[in-house]
Amino acid sequence: MRPTTALLSLVLLATVSCTHGSNLQRTPVTPSSTDLAERSRALAKRIIIADGHIDVPDRLNEKLGPDGEPTEDISQRTAGGEFDYPRAVEGGLDVAFMSIYVPADLQEKAGASKALADSLIDMVEKLARGSPEKFALARSVEEARRNSQEGKVSFAMGIENGSALEDKLENVGYFHQRGVRYITLTHNRDNLISDTSFNTGKHTWNGLSPFGRQVVAEMNRVGILVDVSHLSDDAIRQAVELSQVPVIASHSSCRHFTPGFERNISDELIRAVAAKGGVVMIAFGSGFITQAANAYEAEVRKAVQAFARERGVSRNHPEAQAFMESYMREHPPIYARVEDVADHIDHVVKLVGIDHVGFGSDFDGAGPTLPTGLKDVSQYPNLIRVLLERGYSEADIEKIASGNVFRVWQQAEAHASSR
Repeated sequence: MRPTTALLSLVLLATVSCTHGSNLQRTPVTPSSTDLAERSRALAKRIIIADGHIDVPDRLNEKLGPDGEPTEDISQRTAGGEFDYPRAVEGGLDVAFMSIYVPADLQEKAGASKALADSLIDMVEKLARGSPEKFALARSVEEARRNSQEGKVSFAMGIENGSALEDKLENVGYFHQRGVRYITLTHNRDNLISDTSFNTGKHTWNGLSPFGRQVVAEMNRVGILVDVSHLSDDAIRQAVELSQVPVIASHSSCRHFTPGFERNISDELIRAVAAKGGVVMIAFGSGFITQAANAYEAEVRKAVQAFARERGVSRNHPEAQAFMESYMREHPPIYARVEDVADHIDHVVKLVGIDHVGFGSDFDGAGPTLPTGLKDVSQYPNLIRVLLERGYSEADIEKIASGNVFRVWQQAEAHASSR
């Protein structure tokens, strides 16, 4: 998610170990809340936590100074945003998949999508070089584990919107060489690769385009994970079927809790992703998590759209943004809770087992829509505490926190190296 006003983007567009089986009854634990809080913080420090989607590059790119450099220093505690090094350490975050976000409107400008992706990759590399005692790039699971052992926060990278490939298949290999390890095939508009979940009218391709099918095969060949977040249902089905390695949904929650919200993933498709060994990484934004928050965001979207039409401005125009802020002051936001996010994890586990769920927060993208108790990267222990309360073992939580996504990442690496 994202852009200038993160909530505006979301609102305007949409807006348990291996023994945990579908029928297993977990036994809740009953130690004191203080004991559980301490245990969850200690566990967050001990295990590796990998988050499938964090929008730091876009956040920093929106606030560049006259010298073209970010005005925020994420190696220090920052007043804004949801990610910085001190808070990552507090929350136990080890691996942040930095989203290389390419807005859909650049698709109409030849070369613009790839150029932006390159510039954001440059930024991530520079962030790592600038604080080598705190940050390091991770191009493999092995590097991510080594960085964690050395006390560094890893930056892995995923491109959000395959429009960065332009119309050139060779750009898949190019971006792999640049360190990209997953590509979200599209974003909020149909592109040359795939239909989007946000298109409520007639889709362009009825799933993947012919070029998109080539892209999936090439991603398998070079070792880039296929990310099915943002895709239409037909496109997800086809990507899962075509891919020779497991796919991920880097930041998607369960449609079971938000009926009719296609951006979330259906039970049918969760089963399909899991059947191929893939992982659904739960997004934290409140509109993804509860029907009440989703409905609230739809109301805001409708009001802003009506205002924009009346004034003859775009929905991203400053007047429309100011109207939205005023509207939200008069109609306070509805937030999910950390317990509601745990409900989505429970749901995936009950459907397909402990091996197919992870964290995909959308920090620095979901912005003010984040749930109570999960407002930034310092608060993963709050979610871990709820999972402990619900009877998940520490081994279960380690799988959810990183083990599952590391497994599919290694499978993509192994498939590429075997060719």
